[in-house]
Amino acid sequence: MNLVDTLQIIVANMLIYSTPLIFTSIGGVFSERGGIVNVGLEGIMTIGAFSSVVFNLTTANIFGSMTPWLSILFGALVGAIFSSLHAVATVNLRADHIVSGTVLNLMAPALGVFLLQVLYHQGQINISEQIGYWNVPLLSQIPIIGKIFFSQTSLPGFLAIVIAVLAWYTLFKTRFGLRLRSVGENPQAADTLGINVYAYRWAGVLLSGVLGGIGGAIYAQAISGNFAVSTIAGQGFISLAAMIFGKWNPIGAMLSSLLFGLFTSLAVVGGQIPGIKEIPSAFLQMAPYVFTIVVLALFLGKAVAPKADGVNYIKSK
Repeated sequence: MNLVDTLQIIVANMLIYSTPLIFTSIGGVFSERGGIVNVGLEGIMTIGAFSSVVFNLTTANIFGSMTPWLSILFGALVGAIFSSLHAVATVNLRADHIVSGTVLNLMAPALGVFLLQVLYHQGQINISEQIGYWNVPLLSQIPIIGKIFFSQTSLPGFLAIVIAVLAWYTLFKTRFGLRLRSVGENPQAADTLGINVYAYRWAGVLLSGVLGGIGGAIYAQAISGNFAVSTIAGQGFISLAAMIFGKWNPIGAMLSSLLFGLFTSLAVVGGQIPGIKEIPSAFLQMAPYVFTIVVLALFLGKAVAPKADGVNYIKSK
C-alpha cells in the first residue's frame, strides 16, 4: 500500500466516524449556549439511531435507496421529541440538568431494547439500505488530492462541515444567535430586554435533539448498520467532550470531532496501515476513550462555559 492509498483510507474513515460527532456536538453547543447543560447527548443519539433503523426496516421496500436519508430525518424528529423531556424538566420544572440528562442516557437504551423485543422479538435488528461511500463530482478527479480527500468518502461528512459553518453563522451573526447567547450568559438581563428566556432555552434544547438525533441516525445508517443496546457505545459522551474541547463554538466542536474521529478511525482501520497494524488491537480500540478522558482532564477546567450554563432561571427573580 503506497502513501496516497494510506492517506485516503485514514482521511475517508476519519470523516465517516467524525460525522455523527460533529452533528451531536453542535447540538450540544446550541443547548449549552442557551444555558441548559445537556449530558443526555448519548441518550438522544441512541433514540435517534433506534428510530432511524426501525423506519429504515419499515419503509425500505417503499423508498429504496432514499430510505437512509429519510430515516435520518425521522431520527431528527424523534430526537427532538425525546429532548423535549429534558426541556420540560430543566426549563419548566427547574430540575437539575445533570440528573435530567443522566435519565435520558439511562432511558434511551432500555426503551430501545424493550421496543425491539415488542416489535421484533430480538435484541438486535440489521438494515440492508445503508449510506455508502461517495465520490465528490469533479473534485475526486484531481490527481493525488482528489483521491485522498474526495474519493470513497462520506456525503454526510461534507454536509456536517456545512452545518458547522451555518451553525457558527447562526450563533454569532444573527439575531437568534445573539439572543440565545444572551440567555445563556445573563438570563435576567435578557428578560429585561423583552427576550423570552424560556422559549430560547427550549429552542436550544430542541436543536440539540434534532442534531443529536441526526448524529445517532447517521451512525446507525453509515457505520454500524444495525441497532442494539451497544450500538452508540459512548459516542454521545465523546461528542460532549468535543463540544467542551471546542469551547462551545460550532467550528471548534467540528474540529474537535474530526480529531476524535481520527482516533476512532485508526482503531477500526489501523490493521491496514503500516506502522499502526503492529499495535495490539485492544490498545487501538481504547484510544478514542482514553483520548476523551485526557482531553476532559486537561481542558475542562480551562474551558469557560456560558456563565448561566446549568443555572435554572426563575422569572420572578
